[in-house]
Amino acid sequence: MNTEHAKERELRALMIAGLNGDAAAHRALLSALSGHLRAYYRNKLVRSGRGPEEAEDLVQEALMAIHTRRDTYDPAELLTPWVYAIARYKLIDHLRHSRSKQANVPIEDALDVMAADDRAATESSLDLTKLLAKLPEKVRLAIRYVKIEGLSVVEAAARCGISESAVKINVHRGLKALSAAIAQDKAK
Repeated sequence: MNTEHAKERELRALMIAGLNGDAAAHRALLSALSGHLRAYYRNKLVRSGRGPEEAEDLVQEALMAIHTRRDTYDPAELLTPWVYAIARYKLIDHLRHSRSKQANVPIEDALDVMAADDRAATESSLDLTKLLAKLPEKVRLAIRYVKIEGLSVVEAAARCGISESAVKINVHRGLKALSAAIAQDKAK
């Protein structure tokens, strides 16, 4: 068994134990994830033209989100795709919000800042588009409307021409399929 699979099993076991009330396992999980997240954020920030010092705030935000949303994790699924989905959303939010804070950059540096942010946003958008393209149209639209555009289930159902429960089912199944696709891509 390779080390990635072993690490996934270890982290998943800690998460499940934490969900079952084992506080020490939950602390161990967050501690282990902090190292993974720190490396992830430093890499992504440097690639987008940012400094690695921004990583620590992102690590803390991601850990807080993992902690507060742990009840949304499905123990039957892999843990790391769920964790990295949260991490990615935190990174995208950070890049979007910090772009507006960098509006006071000297004009000669503004183009470099904008290009770095656009590259990261474009990469994320292309990755998401590729993943969503693997899904059937109704599932893809349900996820796009509810999870990306932020529409209510009622609004998404009206746009898709299906029932509210069908939207919920499509979102659930679609996210499960995306999680599996991400895990499969990581295994390659």
